[in-house]
Amino acid sequence: MDEDDRSSRVIVRGLMGAARNVVQRVGLLVAPSMSAVMGRENVDPIPATMDKRDAIVAGYAMVLGVAAFGVAELLIRAIAFVTNLAFYQRMSTTVISPADNHLGWLVIAVPVAGGIVVGLMARYGTRAIRGHGIPEAMEQILTNESKVPLNVMFLKPASAAVAIGTGGPFGAEGPIIATGGALGSVIGQIVKVTAGERKTLLAAGAAAGMAAIFGTPIAAVLIAIELLLFEYRARSVVPVALAAAAAGGLRVIFHGVGPVFAMPDISQPTAATGIVATVAGAMVGLVSTYVTRFVYWIEDRFEKLPVHWMWWPAIGAVAVGLIGIWQPRTLGVGYDNITDALAGDFTVGALTALVIAKFLSWSIALGSGTSGGTLAPLLTFGAGLGWLLAHAVARWFPEAGIDPRVGALVGMTAMFAGASRALLASIAFAIESTQQIHAVVPIVAGVTVAYFASCLMMRTTIMTEKLVRRGVRVAGEYDVDPLAHATVRSLASTDLRVVSADARVADATSSLARHQAYPVVRAGRLVGVVTARELLAADPERMVESLIARAPVTVKPAESARTAAERMANEDVGRLVVVDELEPGRAIGILTRSDLVTAFARQEK
Repeated sequence: MDEDDRSSRVIVRGLMGAARNVVQRVGLLVAPSMSAVMGRENVDPIPATMDKRDAIVAGYAMVLGVAAFGVAELLIRAIAFVTNLAFYQRMSTTVISPADNHLGWLVIAVPVAGGIVVGLMARYGTRAIRGHGIPEAMEQILTNESKVPLNVMFLKPASAAVAIGTGGPFGAEGPIIATGGALGSVIGQIVKVTAGERKTLLAAGAAAGMAAIFGTPIAAVLIAIELLLFEYRARSVVPVALAAAAAGGLRVIFHGVGPVFAMPDISQPTAATGIVATVAGAMVGLVSTYVTRFVYWIEDRFEKLPVHWMWWPAIGAVAVGLIGIWQPRTLGVGYDNITDALAGDFTVGALTALVIAKFLSWSIALGSGTSGGTLAPLLTFGAGLGWLLAHAVARWFPEAGIDPRVGALVGMTAMFAGASRALLASIAFAIESTQQIHAVVPIVAGVTVAYFASCLMMRTTIMTEKLVRRGVRVAGEYDVDPLAHATVRSLASTDLRVVSADARVADATSSLARHQAYPVVRAGRLVGVVTARELLAADPERMVESLIARAPVTVKPAESARTAAERMANEDVGRLVVVDELEPGRAIGILTRSDLVTAFARQEK
């Protein structure tokens, strides 16, 4: 070693030693100051963000990501097999569109046959295969400790392959997301994990499924956070991200690094293009709310049919077949429709007809309760509307240099953001799926305005409307308050003891249980609340009603625990009487401060 090397090493060591001394001295100076600020000499250490247990869960998630990619590949091939068999009468797994079939009017029979098969699978297998997948996954997380039945993992992709392969106007992504989530849940039921860890695995499987289909791992992680996890913690986000990365990496190996929706490169959008894209995003966001309402209006119409729900998919498939004769491109997945709309390969008339026909076919089929996804159809509507709006403005103001393709790109994801309220996932999806980084400013502006319009127009989304109808509370905003995610129904005690308003105190105290307060009723209707202390201290000959000092403070089962806590604070009471939703005068439970504390304990499980 020469003298220069020795000198360099000595200098480096000296600098490192000096830096270490500075850090130690700063630490000695800062520690007493921090203790003084905190008001005590010994500050409690910050708890660890993750531990060895989380590393094990992350390992499970990576394996899950690989498995989800395999499931996605199998489902794509299964859909292709059914499509080839049903529309072209050949045995093949080559991906092909059903739009080029030559069946004529016989094409109506194909989706009807598929609807019959799906109906039979739903009735004699499990009803959980009905719908587009994500709401069902959300419901399992919110109500069933993320426990998805084992048969869903097999029947959901099988039913989706039949429904989509026979012409159902759905994307494959919804069933794959649902299947990946079911796979994660099943793994979480086989291995020894907590309910919180099982939720993480379910979300990891769903994210991996989305990354496997679209090659959009960032959007997959964000959609898991916004629609499934309801939290942002390292111990939940890291496994989800690793699963999405594993699935996305395998997609790159097998399918390359190209965008799933290839479109010609666009130059930096002009200011006029950005303004038009923002306006288009707002308009698409408004339309997205009516899309959601129309789908559930169709579903309500099916609910009134005088036939068993098993036959609804076949009835809806009649409309799918008829529309498919008029517009063959509405049949099947239709990812090529999105690519062509983004590239501007449609005429105005052809794209208008496709958007209308696809919307009618999809909404009727989904409302019938068959198995399929929502993302691809929403992207098709949005891309078409965005392109048409931008193209119209470009025709009126040719000197502005407006690129309709930017309008299509913004409209595509604005529709998704407006319908699902997954704002960040929608923005990331637009950039990842097309690799058009130059359009990031119009995308952010248009998608955000669409999200804003949706929040103003609707309380629920296409993902949560069904759950709300079933009495499941879904938080509309991300926060870290567990009280906002818990309902009174889930925390209140139903072991209710009431006393009669017309009873003597002596009679009431003779049958006291281990409760601190008792609702007072007359003819079954709530009139007040008395505490055990008040009963024991009162004259035994007094009537119970004379002890009531104020009107009862009540809460309904569907209200959030946060609302209940605020009501306790505002009314200065330690408990609330839970009353029936339809009969506010009938007491059905009681909620105490101790019950509210259990919401925080559940968060850590």
